[in-house]
Amino acid sequence: MERLQKDMTLNEKLNILSDAAKYDVSCTSSGVERRGDGTGMGNCSKSGICHSFSADGRCISLLKILFTNECIYDCKYCINRSSNDVPRASFTPDEVCTLTMEFYRRNYIEGLFLSSGILKSPNYTMELIYAVLYRLRKAYNFQGYIHVKAIPGADPRLIQMTGYLADRMSVNVELPTAEGLRLLAPHKSRKNILTPMRLVQNKMTENRQEISLYRNAPQFVPAGQSTQMIIGATPETDYQILNVAESLYKKFELKRVFYSAFVPVNQDKALPVLKDHKPPLLREHRLYQADWLLRFYHFEANELLDEDNPNFNVLLDPKCCWALKHLEYFPVEINRADYRVLLRVPGIGYKSAGRIVKARRMSALDFSDLRKIGVVLKRALYFITCSGRMMYPTRIDEDYITRNLLNTNEKLPQGAGDLTYRQLSLFDDVSFGGGISHENDLYL
Repeated sequence: MERLQKDMTLNEKLNILSDAAKYDVSCTSSGVERRGDGTGMGNCSKSGICHSFSADGRCISLLKILFTNECIYDCKYCINRSSNDVPRASFTPDEVCTLTMEFYRRNYIEGLFLSSGILKSPNYTMELIYAVLYRLRKAYNFQGYIHVKAIPGADPRLIQMTGYLADRMSVNVELPTAEGLRLLAPHKSRKNILTPMRLVQNKMTENRQEISLYRNAPQFVPAGQSTQMIIGATPETDYQILNVAESLYKKFELKRVFYSAFVPVNQDKALPVLKDHKPPLLREHRLYQADWLLRFYHFEANELLDEDNPNFNVLLDPKCCWALKHLEYFPVEINRADYRVLLRVPGIGYKSAGRIVKARRMSALDFSDLRKIGVVLKRALYFITCSGRMMYPTRIDEDYITRNLLNTNEKLPQGAGDLTYRQLSLFDDVSFGGGISHENDLYL
């Protein structure tokens, strides 16, 4: 480590370690409200952080880096695996603090996302991460947002101490099943990964009780915890993956499960051969849509998929597929339907459903009102009535509706249509010409 620190400039390390962090997609920057006390720099806003976007649409509002890309593990899917001959670098705690403060002063970022390879041992790595956060908070008086990784296998006390300095923590489950870990990451185990996740959950529960009794008690991971799964490196179906995600939400109270399409950066006989060597971005997109249904639309995994239909339709989103298989529930009367029933209508997002419930208290709604509210009628018109009338004469028939829905040309995320893939660099042009989709429009 000393040799690397002497042989490389800070800018050279930044180039290597920001590029090495691009495969970790579990990067979040909101979910906590904490104002600065006036003595330091920065604050956190619950409504979210001002985001910048790269040309491929990825959020770069946080300084997203690895502390080191040195690693003692040899995970077959990872670019930083110990057997790979790649440029290696490691920051010092003060270097990470300097970068964070200087980027913040220039208004490039609103916070820090810090992950790391495993240098020497989990404990040694966790100590270095703790040192970074301690200096940022205490020596540099930084009060902005910090998202940090908890290292599986590290001393629980180190993870707990770090949690009092971080806003969000995450422990990546890496692969959906224990069998997948055994095949591709034999140095890791599901038990080691879930242990710190349970520790963070339990400590968060204790901390909420402490804060209810003592208002000024320090907060422990106030923005919650998240995780990430690599999709496509192992043969699990979408049904298996979604059930794992649902279980993590229920058992560990996670804020987010992130899905990362497998990128073939290594040559290994244990890894799958992808068509045209392109990651499964459309599959990743469908899983995110289904995940949104689990978290905000009150769906369950076994409603969306089952063992007979274990994978999502590539042509239609999960909510449309569910509606087409359950036409007995439709059409729904907009002026009488319960909020949760409205949530199941394609073209109606959870915010639009809330607006409908409020607006119809004043007067009966018609289709022009729904358009103003934000309902996408090109999808919803097959599933709703207003005062007993449909928008157009429409058959409640699966084949008929499917053909018409396919003609609406669903807008896929950039690159998913032809399965292209371009990684984000911290130094990319941050212009984003495609526009930013509203979170309520995932199913519109």
